[in-house]
Amino acid sequence: MVEGKYRISPVLKAGAAPDVGRWLPALAVSDLFSTPAALSHKPSLAEPLAARMRPRTLAEVAGQQHILAPGKLLRRAIESDRFTSLIFYGPPGTGKTTLASVIARTTGSRFESINGVESNVAEIRAKIDQARTWRDLRGETTILFIDEIHRFNKAQQDVLLPHIERGIVRFIGATTHNPYFHVNSPLVSRSQIFQLEPVPVEDVIGVLERALADEESGLGGMKIEVEPEALRHLAEKSDGDVRKALTALELAALTTPPGEDGAVRLTLGIAEESIQRKAVVYDADGDAHYDTISAFIKSIRGSDPDAALYWLAKMLHAGEDPRFISRRLVIAASEDIGLADSGALRIALDAHHALEFVGMPEGRIPLAHATVYLATAPKSNSAYAALGSAMADVENGRTLAVPPHLRTATRKKLAAASGASEESMRYLYAHDFEGAYVPQAYLPEGRIYYRPGDQGLEKRIKERLDFWRSQAAT
Repeated sequence: MVEGKYRISPVLKAGAAPDVGRWLPALAVSDLFSTPAALSHKPSLAEPLAARMRPRTLAEVAGQQHILAPGKLLRRAIESDRFTSLIFYGPPGTGKTTLASVIARTTGSRFESINGVESNVAEIRAKIDQARTWRDLRGETTILFIDEIHRFNKAQQDVLLPHIERGIVRFIGATTHNPYFHVNSPLVSRSQIFQLEPVPVEDVIGVLERALADEESGLGGMKIEVEPEALRHLAEKSDGDVRKALTALELAALTTPPGEDGAVRLTLGIAEESIQRKAVVYDADGDAHYDTISAFIKSIRGSDPDAALYWLAKMLHAGEDPRFISRRLVIAASEDIGLADSGALRIALDAHHALEFVGMPEGRIPLAHATVYLATAPKSNSAYAALGSAMADVENGRTLAVPPHLRTATRKKLAAASGASEESMRYLYAHDFEGAYVPQAYLPEGRIYYRPGDQGLEKRIKERLDFWRSQAAT
């Protein structure tokens, strides 16, 4: 018999009792009365430090107090064992997998884990069959944890749905991508979604200190002296990633020769070598991509050139497509600066064309030029807002017929044939009048959409338009 496969059930004779062991999954027979692996596992010193120091209780989880502090919804749901399906998303190293295993331990559930990159429908079904066996014969709940759930295609995700609804498994998914965009909506609608944030520096320092003191799972068996500045450097440069900080600490401790007294001394210089450089957390199609460009545009809109340049630098350093940035600058030039300084649009377009012409890395120079110009320019969104009002009228069914005097010559003939008066069809050519302006109705009802601001050059537009509108009113 192959481990984990089903045995072929013999035909039962009338009145004979079934031999349960001959038709249940093989592992159900061997494991039904053993302790689940997730709850009995003890760390081995052969494992990396980050794995050995994985929290086992909610109290040991670093950071995430916005969802795990006493009284918070997720903590109440875990402690009362009243949850069905959960999805955790956030940057790497923030504890998504750890939190799932802690939940299993806290609730006394079996813990089964698969990865969205390596798994397939057959493995999902096998895990669900095992979970059903545990539920039916022992009354135990199974938590099925799927890491990188966004890697599953629609068919793979859909396999889970009926089994989640029937309570055969409690699903916990983890992803670095926003689940509202990268996970099927039926699965999202059945799950509570919680976003994990990068772990604060002080909490990372606490984890490192605990690892240095822990003699059973950590580095407490070694004689290590660490400069406070070195520990803080590791915490800061890990960028909220606890796993990265622990890995750097372990590397420093194991590669630094001990002194004459047998103590390993970790200085700031050693810490800098161990963690090398701060990796920019930035995914080309995920939250960091959208959040960073959002911060960039909002800094320009808020007239803060320093912040705008920082977010620009972060995107360029992380490998963002510079043409994506230049296109957003063109949009911002019209949306946020607009008629207050129409030259901003020209500057943004020039930067875009210059980038295409010279390429990178020199292309970042016109990008910086346009960024500072837009951030320091006067601001107006009046044209954009006016279009929004007009679009709302059209979308709400306020459709107006073109007045007869504004129609084409052919259409005017049709109007005349229908009895329209010659006066109603008389169009006044603006250039025939002084100042190239003559009061004339161009929109029925005289609806006003554009309301100019008083910033920059738009102040002059406002004065001119106020005069025209006053003439039309008389």
